[in-house]
Amino acid sequence: MAALVAGTPWMRIRVIPEFASPFIFRRHFRRNFSVRASIDSDAPVRVRFAPSPTGNLHVGGARTALFNYLFARSKGGKFVLRIEDTDLERSTRESEEAVLRDLAWLGLDWDEGPGVGGDYGPYRQSERNSMYKQYAEKLLESGHVYRCFCSNEELEKMKEIAELKKLPPVYSGKWATAADGEVEEELAKGTPYTYRFRVPKEGSLKINDLIRGEVSWKLDTVGDFVIMRSNGQPVYNFCVTVDDATMAISHVIRAEEHLPNTLRQALIYKALGFPMPSFAHVSLILAPDRSKLSKRHGATSVGQYRDMGYLPQAMVNYLALLGWGDGTENEFFTIDQLVEKFSIGRVNKSGAVFDSTKLRWMNGQHLRAIPFEELSQLIGEHWKSTGLLTESEGPFVDDAVQLLKDGIDLVTDSGTALSNLLSYPVHATLTSPEGRPIVEDKLSEVSAHLLAAYDSGELFGALEEGPAGWQKWVKGFGKTLKRKGKSLFMPLRVLLTGKLHGPDMGSSVILIYKAGNHGIVSPQAGFVTLKERFEILRQLDWEALNQDHPALESAATISN
Repeated sequence: MAALVAGTPWMRIRVIPEFASPFIFRRHFRRNFSVRASIDSDAPVRVRFAPSPTGNLHVGGARTALFNYLFARSKGGKFVLRIEDTDLERSTRESEEAVLRDLAWLGLDWDEGPGVGGDYGPYRQSERNSMYKQYAEKLLESGHVYRCFCSNEELEKMKEIAELKKLPPVYSGKWATAADGEVEEELAKGTPYTYRFRVPKEGSLKINDLIRGEVSWKLDTVGDFVIMRSNGQPVYNFCVTVDDATMAISHVIRAEEHLPNTLRQALIYKALGFPMPSFAHVSLILAPDRSKLSKRHGATSVGQYRDMGYLPQAMVNYLALLGWGDGTENEFFTIDQLVEKFSIGRVNKSGAVFDSTKLRWMNGQHLRAIPFEELSQLIGEHWKSTGLLTESEGPFVDDAVQLLKDGIDLVTDSGTALSNLLSYPVHATLTSPEGRPIVEDKLSEVSAHLLAAYDSGELFGALEEGPAGWQKWVKGFGKTLKRKGKSLFMPLRVLLTGKLHGPDMGSSVILIYKAGNHGIVSPQAGFVTLKERFEILRQLDWEALNQDHPALESAATISN
């Protein structure tokens, strides 16, 4: 039998019976008591995250793991990972590996668990069956549990009768008072049976939840419940109680959907003589319509967000803010800052809405906080892997990242940003409603002077000198045309980039010029070089453009 470590900060149950009988279940005993808890706060903190390997790690599960991790680290305690794989039909090793991979990607390293080991293993429920059977037999011997030989048909009949009487669908207690001879007779016949826990018929149970405050249940709403199935497999609530107790878990931080389970688990703790841990039930993560977040609302798993290009530090930061805050206006936190600031007392009991727009914004904040060398490598590798560039590093990549980074929230956005820079939808822009005023402002004259600067080599000579050469040339070009400000830069932007909007025009044109000279852009990238752009300008029919015509599409659509 696993021993309990003395002095752990568990909540100790005090039983308050109506009369001074000991806490022993007898056949006709009037079971009536209430339960309160007190916390011993002097021993080490041990928390656990216990996922079921039946699918991908949901963002709700990831937040629960994060809160456990932050609580443990902030208290100098241990973060335990336990795999609850008793659902043999749905649990797979592939799902377990995916969950472990997602937790590792988030940076939530566990102190004990699969792949790490520890003093309280094994850490998979499927490997702990002998322990569950041992404690089930102990409960049977003490009278807290009895054998129930009811068939499925009998149980369904009980449920139907309860529904007709508008009563809770609780077990009637048929085998709770059976004579020993009746039990022996069924055992001799080989009748399948379950182990049912005797629940006091009256009274209440109260706990002080660290997030929700005092929570209470009436005992007559639950009925005698199964802890071991007829096939010998233990039931969830029994496994969890035995595991948390024998692993010396001090605080159980989990989703609020587990709150109803606390009643059954507390009764098992008491029956086995185990002190009860502190409980903290975290609110659900909600969709924008305030329903429970599900697949119908889009991506919900950590793996999906990883594949979409989100950074682990951004996911951790955003998940922490779903129901928690440090009391200031600050929303940007590193994992170390979260450990320093986290307090379970600041976790909100109200549901938190998952806002994918804010997550994207936050990812952009973390992306731009990455050291530039690392950011350039990250985006450069993406550009090469997606076939936009033939190289993933070098001066062109660095310059392109520097120019485009403020418009990139996800690494995957960088492909669109670079493709947009390299494209030249000038005809569509000129024929759009937004482009019409620029065409009418003697754009053909600006185009003619620009072509002359290109033909003379003056423009490319300036671009060869970099930003200083470009600025000097633009100033002289403006004086020649007697234009400045918007009346100069808007026509130049349209003619040189093919768009009405975009990043800094000078830097953009210099980068386009370099791309044409270095051969770094892949042939399939749809790149239009500066030389090709000038040939397009030379072929434009300005007379036709100046005539009234229906717009093909807006420039906003084009630039996107």
